[in-house]
This record gives sequence, structure tokens and C-alpha cells, in this order.
Amino acid sequence: MRNIGFALLFYFSFFSLSSAATSEHKKELVLVVPKNMAPRFKYGVDSLARTLLSAGYKVDTDSSGMGKTSKRRSLLIGKVSDFSGRWKPAEGLDEKEGFHIKLSANVGAIQALDDSGILYGTLKLTEIIMENGGLLPTDLQYEDHPEMVLRGTAIGIQKTHYLPGRTVYEYPYTPAEFPWLYDKKQWIRYLDMLLENRYNSLYLWNGHPFASLVRLPEYPYAVEVDEETFMKNEAIFKFITEEADKRGIWIIQMFYNIIISKPFAEKHQLKTQDRNRPIIPMIADYTRKSIAAFVEKYPNVGLLVTLGEAMEGVGQDDVDWFTKTIIPGVQDGLKRLGLTQEPPIVLRAHDTDAPRVMKAALPLYKNLYTMAKYNGEALTTYTPRGKWADLHRTLSKAAPVHIQNVHILANLEPFRYGSPDFIQKSVQAMHQVYQANGLHLYPQASYWDWPYAADKIDNMGNMRLLQVDRDWLWYKAWARYAWKANRDKVKENDYWSGLFARQFGVNKEAGLAIVKSYEEMGEIAPKLLRRYGITDGNRQTLSLGMFMTQLINPYRYGLFTLLYESEAPEGEMIIDYAKKEWNKEPHIGETPIQVADEVKEHGRKAVEGIEAVQGKVQHHKEEFERIRNDMYCYQALANFYAEKARAAIAVLRYKYSNDIIDLQQALPYLERSVEHYRQLTELTRHSYWYANSMQTTQRKIPIRGVDGKYKTWEELLPLYEEELVHFRQQIDSLKGAPRRADVAVNQLQSVEVKLEDKELEYYSLTKGANPYADTPASLSDLAPDLIGLKGVRLRQRKLIDTLTSIRFSTTKPVKLLVGYFRQKDLAFGAERSENSYAPAPDLEHDASANDYGQSEVFIANAIALGDQPAVDIHTYSFAAGKHSLTLPKGQLLLLGFIDGTIELKNYDANIGVPPDERNIDWLFE
Repeated sequence: MRNIGFALLFYFSFFSLSSAATSEHKKELVLVVPKNMAPRFKYGVDSLARTLLSAGYKVDTDSSGMGKTSKRRSLLIGKVSDFSGRWKPAEGLDEKEGFHIKLSANVGAIQALDDSGILYGTLKLTEIIMENGGLLPTDLQYEDHPEMVLRGTAIGIQKTHYLPGRTVYEYPYTPAEFPWLYDKKQWIRYLDMLLENRYNSLYLWNGHPFASLVRLPEYPYAVEVDEETFMKNEAIFKFITEEADKRGIWIIQMFYNIIISKPFAEKHQLKTQDRNRPIIPMIADYTRKSIAAFVEKYPNVGLLVTLGEAMEGVGQDDVDWFTKTIIPGVQDGLKRLGLTQEPPIVLRAHDTDAPRVMKAALPLYKNLYTMAKYNGEALTTYTPRGKWADLHRTLSKAAPVHIQNVHILANLEPFRYGSPDFIQKSVQAMHQVYQANGLHLYPQASYWDWPYAADKIDNMGNMRLLQVDRDWLWYKAWARYAWKANRDKVKENDYWSGLFARQFGVNKEAGLAIVKSYEEMGEIAPKLLRRYGITDGNRQTLSLGMFMTQLINPYRYGLFTLLYESEAPEGEMIIDYAKKEWNKEPHIGETPIQVADEVKEHGRKAVEGIEAVQGKVQHHKEEFERIRNDMYCYQALANFYAEKARAAIAVLRYKYSNDIIDLQQALPYLERSVEHYRQLTELTRHSYWYANSMQTTQRKIPIRGVDGKYKTWEELLPLYEEELVHFRQQIDSLKGAPRRADVAVNQLQSVEVKLEDKELEYYSLTKGANPYADTPASLSDLAPDLIGLKGVRLRQRKLIDTLTSIRFSTTKPVKLLVGYFRQKDLAFGAERSENSYAPAPDLEHDASANDYGQSEVFIANAIALGDQPAVDIHTYSFAAGKHSLTLPKGQLLLLGFIDGTIELKNYDANIGVPPDERNIDWLFE
């Protein structure tokens, strides 16, 4: 620690008192403070005074002037500016939120550059006094400052389900939907937790908060809540921001683009959100005025902007929207207030070309921060790499603050997570690999169910654990390493084991055993997802498992390759590993078999460690049992995946060998995986309400979630048992006869609908047919299901230049078949080329990508069209009536309408696929 070198001029010389005088007044203290103190400055001083009073000190506060002397022991508290001319700044005091403490027998000082530094300095001294048995030390020098500029958490003002008549992210602020939002005691408790952990920002997430918080003279009908609720919203927002400010916390309101309020949309006969519509001047005007009114009303509240997902994403529209609507809206609000200092606007790099947006925006507005997801919507690695790392580094160079968004954590739900080692290494990677200096932390689990955790405490749901209580370790670990990432491992073990020892009334050795169990458990979910998963997004619930077809044919399910290329160490997917094994090629990096072995060992050690503490716990025994149960849950989950991965590799060998013995060797692995899943089901049956808090149709892996279904292990277990039974049956049937691949799986027939656009015409789907009116390209092959259907002929050039719109009417429910050309993931921010293809529905970037049930691939590898990429077919569902559908720019195929009421079987048609890459999903379906 540097020599602080305070030069308190005459203060320390004046207080050269005798040891007798010091002893006489050792329980008296004068807090010397400036006359005017900011709220957070005063909050820190008051907290320190209360601690001293409770420790038996007589405390006086003197704000009559920093130069006044006293014969009693004094503690001077102030910013550098408060002591101008009297107090030489401490050496090295050059960091925001940093502080220096120096104490002697007679006089001491807390010095900082800013009010937050004073707050943290007083709180640190409070902690020191408590650790010192209630005594103020007589000889102390201490300095500290945070490494991360912003350290914040997130709360979603959202729900596990969609509200009637609304879609994703559309949740007005009302007591009926969010009673906790108006609970002041709960807010104080949460804000106190943030301060205790030295968080300095809090993000409130909502799709369109403005219609709940501001009223526009030009659009009075846009408000989404009644007058009484509107006033409650004003009051609670004022309360939250003021209480947060006292604690050094900056409130930041997040919003999506482009979303408009439901009453505004209904009045103007618009959709509340439509990713594929162009920017409409009236919507831009409404949004700009909403932002201006919000800034004027809440000048100390920040804005976090998500440009993509509810608009086109990468393209000129998001640049225009940010520079011509959002920034001018903020500037309008500042102008009305007479302010010239720009508050930060945080630009979230999600589904947008953030570097391009920043380049266009910086000449207009200088104080821009950037944010991007750390490991997607999961936690997978502390060794990020590839193009995602490149994007982070680019953004860190473009903005003074680049924030890491630890987002959703879909692979950690619902079990407890708090590995200090994994979290510390992740924060170190944020600094070293991503060059970031900010942290934005989502809840560890149950984001959509805030403030409650998923734990089942009683069978009626009358008692719920609060996330802030259950997941204290999550919040504390990220905050600790955001403050300082590089800490000695031995000392860290001592710190965390001490916390657990105090919590559960055990010795330090037992506390360390709990730490080690958490760290073993903490490796399981990250390794499983990064080596076996389909996506880093919340459309996959890792803890509910995966079906065999998802392991052996991941591309059929919309494989998000960035998960493997950037959010994992170098290594192999299951399909890559099996092919290399067959071809006797060397393996690279982390392999599926390696992970299978490792996660089983992690599970064994986690359980072994927690069992060593069992019977020794004196305090919080019920919570300890819940932690212990989670260790067993993770062990069962690890064993399930380990056995299933081995089964998948054996099955994939059959694809190359055509030897039924390979399938027979896979069978015992699959049987054991089901047995482990039965164990997981029993462990969770009475301990958890659900596996995932997002219970909408966006959830796809392992199975589509709708109306709160398929959210528990009990619901999934019969499906895994059926998968096993079907596999056994297929092995038996293969012994008798081979399987034909040229028979239609779905018996499809065209349904006539009335096309409103006269330029459109039907054509028959057959080999040699021309799907485009302006090119000679023809269908060289297609899935048997499609033959004879009536496709809609389009113009290729028009598809590339403009959005594709189709208007039609139907007298019965129909499904529209749309063919998307399969593309490898583009680099982030890459422009689509002149001959590019329309992006397929993608829940990783577009939350509306399943509004018509279109996110799943209906038939993979369904069509061959010249030398074009393979075509995957998606279905869009419509009820009887008139409809208008807008599809993204780029080449695609409209393959006609079919009966909307029939159940369809999704599969891979293998069209254009080499023989040794043929689909074998039928073994399990």
C-alpha cells in the first residue's frame, strides 16, 4: 500500500496531546464535515455516526468550518475541494469513488475526490470498527478504489407470461401486475444490499416504460395506465431514484426499439412492434417526445437503449433511429431543463451494428457508453475468444465505458450458483480479453419471476424465497471482483470460507468445504452448454435436458455456432467428434468425451464436499439442505448428459458404419441417462416450482414451452422414456428391414387462399420448377412432402432490394411455408451482400421470431436450388381472416399454404446432403 502522506498542516501538530488525554477521551469523537453535504455524503456520515454510537462512543458532528480546532479526538471527512488551502490532497488520490483513510490516536481523516468516495470510505471505516470489536483504530492507513467504473444489477419489470392482447416485453407498470414495484420496504432492502456490495448502478428492464411514466400533450391517449396508477408510478419512481442516490446508485431505465404503447397502436391501427416495418414518422415523433418528457421529468435517470430485436437489426434503420430519434429526444429534454452537460446514454450492442452506430452518433452526442453480453444469455467460459471478443474490444475503444452484460443465465436456472473461482476468472477475462470497465449483472435465476426464486417452500406457493436472500453469494461474488479482480487465491478461500462458517455456524474447515463444493458445482453447467448446447440463449433450458436428435443433429434446431466459436474454449461438438473418430483424425481442444468425464467428477466432488459438512450445521439448516439438494441435482444432471453424450457418439458412428452393433452399444448409455433423469426428477419434485422462469413460446429446447407447460422435470421424464422405448423398437425393426427415405413424412395438401397482390402467382412444386419470375433457377430436388403443393412465385431482385410483403385472405386456418437459405452466422456488424439471403427466424436476436410459431425448422434440408445453400422450411400460422405478413429483405421462398389445423412432424429431409451425412433422427422419432 502506498504511503498516503497526508499533510494536515496544523491539525496533526495541534493534536500532539498526552497519552493520558487520549485515554480520557478515547470514546469521544468529533466528526468534522463541510457545511453542505450531498445526499450520499451525508448518508455515509450518518451511517458511521450510528455505528460509533452503538459502539458506545459519544459522537458530535461539527460543520461550522473545516478549520475549527477541538481538543477531543476528531475525524475529518471531506472531498479534496472541501479542504482547499488547508489540506494537501493525499498522494495518489486520483480515482473516482476511491478514498483514503488515515487514523492516529488523536485525529484522523477520510478523503476522496467525490461524494461516492466519501460514502465508500465511511462505510469501509464502519466495517473496520465492527471487525475491531467496536473500537476505532488508533493507527490505520487504508486506501481503495474500484476497478470497474460501473457495477450494476438488473431487475426485469416483466413477467413469466405474456399479458392478454400483448406480446414480448409489453408490461405496463401497474400494482396488479407488479405489486412488489410499490413496496418501499423491499426497495430499501434491495438498495441496501447493493450498497453493501458497492454496486453503483441499477438497470430497470422494460419494453416501453414511457407510457407508464410520462404523459405527452400531443399524444395523451398513449398512456397505458389509469390516473391513480400513473400517480403511484410517479411517486415510486421518485422514491426509488432518491433512495438510490443516497446510496451512490445510478438508476438506468432500459427500453426496446421500436415498441409503442398499446393504446397508441390501437388508435392508429398499428402493431405495438413489428420488426420488419420501416420507420414511420409518427412513431418516431411519439418516441422522441416520450424520451424528451422522460429526461425532463427524471434528469438523473439514465437510459439503456436496445436498438435491435424490435426493429430490423443490422442496417441503416437502427443508425437513423438512434441518431434522429433517440439522441434528439434526450437533447430536447436537456434543453427544456436548461442543461448542457450530457448524461450518459448506454448503447446495447444487441442485434445491431454497434460500432457503426457509434461512429454515426459520436459527432452528435459525446457521452455514449456501450454494453454487450458476456457469454450470451448464459455463463459458459472465462476464456472468451473469436469474433465476439473482437466486437467487445472494438466497442471498448469506441466508448469511455464498455459494460459487460452477464445476461439471463439460462443454463444456470434454477439451481443455486456462486462459484467464486469461476466468477473471479470471468471478471478477469472481462478486463484482459474484452478490455471492459463495467459490469451489468442479471439475477442468477428466475429473472422473469422477480423478486421470487423458483424454490418450492410449501405446496401451495404461499411462501416464496426472495432472490435477494437466496442468491446473496451471486451478488457478493460478482461485486467483489468487479471492485478488484486480482486477489490472492489463498486469501480468497479464507474470505469465502469465513462467510460460510458464520452463515451456517461451522468452523473454517467446513466453510472451505462448502466453497469447494460450490466451485466444483460451478463448472458443470458452463461445460455442458458450451460442449453440447444448441444456443447460448434463453430458448434453451439446460437443466431440463436435451433429446437425442438435438445432440446428433443440432443444425436442425437452429444451432447458434457463436456458442462454440467464441463462448467456449477451442474444442469440438459431438457431431465433429464422431466424424473425426470415424475418419481417425486427431481431436482438437476440449472434446465431448472429456467434458462427460469432467462433469461427472465435478458432480462427485461437489456432493462429497457438501456431505462432509452435513451434521455440523448450527444455523440456517433449511437453507443448507436446499444447497445440499442442489449439489445432488447438479450431479444427476451431469451424469444424465455424460451418458447421453456417449450414446450420441455411438449412434453417430452408425451413420458412417451402417452397423447395427453401434446402435446396440449406444443403448446402455441411453438407458443410464434416463435413470439419472429419474433421479433428477425426484430431487426436484418437491423442491422447485419450475426449471425456467420464461414460460412462453420463445422457449424451444428441449421442447416448445407454451402456457406454462413443460417447465418441470416431471413433465419431461415421460418424453425421455418414450425416446428410449422408440430407440429400442427401431433397433429391433432394423434387424428385419432397412428404412426407406423416399416416402413423405407429412401428407400435405395445398389450401387455396386469396392473394391480394396481383403481381403474385402460384406455381406447382416439382423438380425443375422455377420459384423466381426473373431468374432461370430451378428446383433440382425437394422433400417428398412438398411435391404438388402450390408455391408463390416471387422476383429475386425485389426480394433483395425491399422487404417482402404478402397480403391474403383465408376462410380457414392456414400455415404458410417459407423457405430460408441456410447461412453460416455472419460476423457481428457485417452488412448483407447484394446477393444475400433473408435471415431465418432467430430468437437469439429477435424476440418476435415466434409470433406466428415460425421459429422452429419444420423441414430441414428440404430443397435444392442450383448451387444455392440448403433450404430449411419454417411455418407461419394464421387464423381465418385477412392478413398481412412482412418478411425481411433477402432471398427466400414462399412454398404455399397448407391446412393450419393439422399436426406436423418436424424432420430433416436430407436433400443435397452427402450420403455419409444422412439424417438418422428417425431412430428416436
